[in-house]
Amino acid sequence: MVTGATGYIGGRLAPRLAAEGHEVRCVVRTPAKMQDIPWAQQDAVEVVAGDVLDEDSIRAACEGADVLFYLVHSLSESGFAAVDRRAALITAQAAREAGIRRIVYLGGIHPDDVELSEHLASRTEVGEVFLRSGVPTAVLQAAVILGSGSASFEMLRYLTERLPVMLTPSWVHHRVQPIAIRDVLHYLVHAVDLPADVNRTFDIGGPDVLTYLQMMEGFAEVAGLPPRRMLPVPVLTPRLSSHWVNLVTPVPRSTAVPLIDSLVHEVVAAEHDIDTYVAPPAEGLTSFRRAVDLALTRIREGRVETRWSGANARYAPSDPMPSDLLPSDPDWAGGTVYTDVRERTSAASADNLWRVVIGIGGNRGWYSFPIGWWARGVIDRLVGGVGLRRGRRDEDTLKVGDALDWWRVEECLEGGDAGPRSVPDLEDGEYLLRLRAEMKAPGLAWLELRVAPRPEGSIYRQRAIFLPKGLFGHAYWWVIAPFHVLVFGGMERRIVAAAELAEGSGPLAVPDDGFGPLAVLRRRRRERALRDAEKARSRVGA
Repeated sequence: MVTGATGYIGGRLAPRLAAEGHEVRCVVRTPAKMQDIPWAQQDAVEVVAGDVLDEDSIRAACEGADVLFYLVHSLSESGFAAVDRRAALITAQAAREAGIRRIVYLGGIHPDDVELSEHLASRTEVGEVFLRSGVPTAVLQAAVILGSGSASFEMLRYLTERLPVMLTPSWVHHRVQPIAIRDVLHYLVHAVDLPADVNRTFDIGGPDVLTYLQMMEGFAEVAGLPPRRMLPVPVLTPRLSSHWVNLVTPVPRSTAVPLIDSLVHEVVAAEHDIDTYVAPPAEGLTSFRRAVDLALTRIREGRVETRWSGANARYAPSDPMPSDLLPSDPDWAGGTVYTDVRERTSAASADNLWRVVIGIGGNRGWYSFPIGWWARGVIDRLVGGVGLRRGRRDEDTLKVGDALDWWRVEECLEGGDAGPRSVPDLEDGEYLLRLRAEMKAPGLAWLELRVAPRPEGSIYRQRAIFLPKGLFGHAYWWVIAPFHVLVFGGMERRIVAAAELAEGSGPLAVPDDGFGPLAVLRRRRRERALRDAEKARSRVGA
């Protein structure tokens, strides 16, 4: 039984357990998020709805389970320590009542006899709850986890890549024992076979002990970057550092704070007793440089299995979950719903138009008013939101649950495949991409993009939906309404134009969201090419 199967660790652990011959039950709040994941469709994998804060659902999920992997954290929400404590107590009691023989929990390495940060203290407390539960528990404690898509790796990567000169706080001189994600998964998979009398913590770490400063210098060397210059600033506190990380990297402040709080302490393994019970990987533990090289290779090749942004933040009880109906559907009675609806006929085939739609966001941008998207993303980051820099897990494909800049993929249907959730008004053969906004806003927002085939091309349909909260929500919509022509009108025109330009030939037309002189020249060349293509079509038609 794997909780947190849609998260960074759980999404990699579950398929490896299945590959080892285990039957795996994935417990997730929103099972629809698993519908596009190939390994979740195996006969050995069962996906069930459950929430570690819901006693009835977690009891039902524990029935018949042998081993429970607890991979859930609430670090980005207010009062997360109390939430995690309650969730652990509920899960521990359910596991004991169901006769589960082992719990495996992934926590964090921490020093003894010091006042821990709130994040590390909470992780430690959760481990203690399970150790006292009456169910034999293995608490594996890791420091920085290095792997493509991990929050720790993304923070290290972007700080190093984007800052050739960096003001360094004192915590960059503290020692850290990082561990590669492949080694973490090795120990987790084999924790299933620990002896029944083992009920304790195990520190797990890689072969290198480095300062964070040495990690940044080592990353630069592996990535082929020039040497970085570090200027020490002792007054730069972890909280101030988190604001800087929020602005420079894709990791939002809500996630950066606990990560940096952990680095206030030296996080080095005090023992490696796990090797007594679980043999190290056959090729040995992965070195820091090897882990960085593997992660960068997977990113370059587009083979990132899971990302830190893939797990949904917990929604407040008053918010509809992403699996709920859109607020514009008939079942949502009462209240004001604002929409911006646009439609355009295209000479491009539905397949080529869909290629453009499914490749939107990330490095390709949003095909309209780039400075407007950039400004809104900066504002979102400044108020603690996710901004635009989360990017995409994969450049060319999307699946339900993926993070896409400040959106979350809520539905992705190709060619009329209605999937497990019905879409009543979906045409035969129609494509649908529905995104739910996760930016800071006084209301809930969706963006829905559809492509329907026609005998001589296709139809592109676009719908932006906003459900305001309070008077400020209504004012927010009307303040930004004048920009909709630039934002949504531009998207409609340029997405169709990009598909028609790429019709039947070469690579996708990629918009450039830069603002420098070269970006302006590239945009002008692209616009000229679009005009020439339009003239050519007119001549052919004549």
